[in-house]
Amino acid sequence: MNYVYGPVPSRRLGLSLGIDIIPYKICTLNCIYCQLGNTSQKSIDRKPYADKGEILKEVKDYLCNRPKIDFITFAGSGEPTLNSDIGSLIKGIKELTSIPIVILTNGTLLYREDVQEELLEADIVIPSLDAASQEIFERINRPHNSLKIETSISGLKRFRELYRGQIWLEVMLVKGVNDSKEELSRIKRAISEISPDKVHLNTVVRPPSETYAEPLNHDEMIDIKSFFGEGCEVIAEFSKHSAGTFRDVEESIIRMAKRRPVTIVDIADVVGISGTNAEKMIDGLKARGKLKEVFHKGKKYYHS
Repeated sequence: MNYVYGPVPSRRLGLSLGIDIIPYKICTLNCIYCQLGNTSQKSIDRKPYADKGEILKEVKDYLCNRPKIDFITFAGSGEPTLNSDIGSLIKGIKELTSIPIVILTNGTLLYREDVQEELLEADIVIPSLDAASQEIFERINRPHNSLKIETSISGLKRFRELYRGQIWLEVMLVKGVNDSKEELSRIKRAISEISPDKVHLNTVVRPPSETYAEPLNHDEMIDIKSFFGEGCEVIAEFSKHSAGTFRDVEESIIRMAKRRPVTIVDIADVVGISGTNAEKMIDGLKARGKLKEVFHKGKKYYHS
């Protein structure tokens, strides 16, 4: 499959089937913490990018043969709202299944009326807001030169007025970059104006594109959670296990590892096997050059 991958374990979405509708690293931002590496092409130009019919066929084929999943998520290699077919893809998938649809987006194009309209039929939209001042926005997200954080915040506020689904706003915190009292106060004010259903606090866990992107510790995250107040939570580690198996386990692992660095636990969760068996499979894939091993903060990750 070229567009559908997983399902992958998610800290908030259980087992989520991913749909990747943007070529690798075409994005409106070049975030210093991105687990996919540096953006190869910064763009705000919307176009189809992928074969809509083939995407829907892959989703249909998957749903005919795979175990039950919790969500279908538009995510993957780049910013999904850059794909101008995203609205018709959401509608097409809604005709195939009642499984809730999630959009993972950096939120930078939500000021556009066409993007707002196209996302209205999604069940959950998870946009990001890592800064509320232009200076910090440019430091942490390194946006396309036409993008302004005030415009992004205004777009999120307008989308909240129009949208009847759930908005879960994610704030990625990077030590020494957007965790000052001043910037956190600005972010808190923006959150109050946007009025999301949930606020998810995250920090740098997987290997980032820039080595200087450092995580906050647990106590710091809890303090910021308390500062932001009700409706805010620190995203917990995923613990649910899949009960199913896949036709081609190795191919599933490789596809997952191409999208993001993964741990043995991630792989075991997806495949539904023990950590020992996952380690054996990883060793085989490494020996054949299909996976590479990297260390980050004392933790072992694999990528393809």
